[in-house]
Amino acid sequence: MEKKITPVLLGADLNCYCVARAFHEKYGVVTEAFGRYAVGATDNSKIVNFHVVKDLDNPSTAVRVLRDFASEHEDETLILLGCTDDYAALIIDCKDQLNDRFFVPYSSRVTADRLSDKADFYKVCDKYGILYPKTRVTDSGFSRDDFSESSLGFSYPIIVKPSSSDDYWKHPFDGMKKVYSADTPEEAYDIVSKIYSSGYPKRMILQDMVPGDDSFMNVLTCYSGKDGKVKMACYGHVLLQEHVPKGLGNHTAILTESHPDQTALLRNMLDDLGYVGFSNFDIKYDSRDGTYRAFEINLRQGRSNYYITAAGLNIAEFLVRDCLGEDIPYTECTAEHLWYYVPKSVIRKYVHDPELLKRVKKAEKENRATSTLWYRPDLKANPKRLAFVMAYLYNQKRKYKKYCK
Repeated sequence: MEKKITPVLLGADLNCYCVARAFHEKYGVVTEAFGRYAVGATDNSKIVNFHVVKDLDNPSTAVRVLRDFASEHEDETLILLGCTDDYAALIIDCKDQLNDRFFVPYSSRVTADRLSDKADFYKVCDKYGILYPKTRVTDSGFSRDDFSESSLGFSYPIIVKPSSSDDYWKHPFDGMKKVYSADTPEEAYDIVSKIYSSGYPKRMILQDMVPGDDSFMNVLTCYSGKDGKVKMACYGHVLLQEHVPKGLGNHTAILTESHPDQTALLRNMLDDLGYVGFSNFDIKYDSRDGTYRAFEINLRQGRSNYYITAAGLNIAEFLVRDCLGEDIPYTECTAEHLWYYVPKSVIRKYVHDPELLKRVKKAEKENRATSTLWYRPDLKANPKRLAFVMAYLYNQKRKYKKYCK
């Protein structure tokens, strides 16, 4: 490489740290990250240089800060990524103001709009034969009758969630959750009423609740090059997710596995759309009919993206090779590797499937297991970082005991 590669990330959470670790492992570089406030996942890290920008969610501020940074690093190749839905959306909206100095691996706003809103994503799924749970969409003009089983077309309990996650988190309120469940029409009505009272402007999703615990969940992450073709795909069997209200559904343990049929179906959709950048799908196995149901697509790498790098497909390498204009043949992960972000004791206690536990123990025994946080180059001679990791893991035990029944 003629120029130094510098990853520039918007966000400070685990997503950011996972990407930063991938870049540090492959290229030995420190990631420059910007966010509204510091968080433990990237605090006191030797591989992340974090910059606080209070109003970074303001597009004009973000563009100014990023262009100022670029002017100070003219001799470097800058790769820009967002680590949350709102930062990814911001980058997509400002792409034309940034791509002269940054490599910005994102689709156009037109393509993003077809996928980012869950209700619109399900329409795309219909076109490509991708299954999803039975769904009813409502808006602010809802009535009590909309929540009856006869109106929905499926029975309670149901899932209630915003169609636009990006807009939802901009209107906080007490008791806010990432996803809700409702046992009765009255409960569903109350949830939707509270969300719209907060100022949330978009549609709401009322959805059939696919049975099964965390281990029925799956994840697929792809990287599509600037030519609009998928270059990498990595499928994972989720073992555990977070259960705290605002983190419901965030993966904490994944076992990679090969799932060629499901991967091919979603890859075909991405290729046909000419999608660019990372895509991250949440999928659940429906034991009632043996099908797999897609819940949503995130237009970015997932928060747990290190599961891909740990399995042998370093995501930084795909980004850099695409940035440099190299020809990248399609690669699909076939290795089985355990990634985790919680203590191993939590996995053993809360994963109830004996066959999955056998695979977990086998992966550990054969050194096919990796935790994002236990990164020696970042922990060596760094007592503050080590203290954070130890405290975080202890708190995870407490959280699972409280929230995971």
